[in-house]
Amino acid sequence: MIENEYREEPLLSVSLTVHYPGKAGVLRDVSFSMAQGEVLGLVGQSGSGKSTLALAILKLLGARGGIASGEVRFQGRNLLASSEKEMRQVRGRQIGLVLQSPSCSLNPALKIGSQLKEVWRAHSSGSAARRTASVRDVLASVSLPSDDSFLNRYPAQLSVGQAQRLLIAMGILHHPPLLIADEPTSALDVITQAEIMKLFARLNHGLGTAILYISHDLLSIASLCHRVVILHEGQVVEAGDTEQIFRQPSHPYTRRLIASIPPNPFLLPGIQAATAGA
Repeated sequence: MIENEYREEPLLSVSLTVHYPGKAGVLRDVSFSMAQGEVLGLVGQSGSGKSTLALAILKLLGARGGIASGEVRFQGRNLLASSEKEMRQVRGRQIGLVLQSPSCSLNPALKIGSQLKEVWRAHSSGSAARRTASVRDVLASVSLPSDDSFLNRYPAQLSVGQAQRLLIAMGILHHPPLLIADEPTSALDVITQAEIMKLFARLNHGLGTAILYISHDLLSIASLCHRVVILHEGQVVEAGDTEQIFRQPSHPYTRRLIASIPPNPFLLPGIQAATAGA
């Protein structure tokens, strides 16, 4: 688990209930907050409401017929009360989003350079030289080449790991204070997963980017996150510091999650002891 110092004022504060047509209570009074520069892990099995929560924060539930009530306060402003025009200025510029599937998120018909150009133009203006410099800088920050040969490739010409790095680059191009990463390593092999986790840690340390890291992978949560929120059947059942949650889980569901972790020598000693004795 990485260490960090946060400011006391929350960057994001959530209190949400979400319904879908014919399916009430997908999320029920889900409440948590996160500080500036914090990495918060949101854990839950498939169907627990993790992705619904990410979409609700960005006010993107409408396409699925979802209805959210409550508050999503970001930098002191309730996003649920914001207009679509206002939200277009928040998405990408203030809150970045990285999804789990590059193949679904990247346009296969557009070259990489063109896609980065469109992301840049959505929230920035200025000369082509300024755009080029911003694109090259962000690609370097995620350990991708920035030469013309790379920018002229299509997504299908990238490895899965490169494509995921590209999604992260798009998510941080405008240096948003918050990045939402929704199962960003679930489609990756073990080695590439480790590389992406190191990248997130560097972004947090180097840029001070706060990250809402959504995953069912407890090992990645343990290695990256300062605090953890456990989501089960649409409700928060436990929340706390990462080491505390792993060493002394209080909710039966959390205890079952911890007990399912196989022995791993790379965990912090306290966490490893807790999982071994669970």
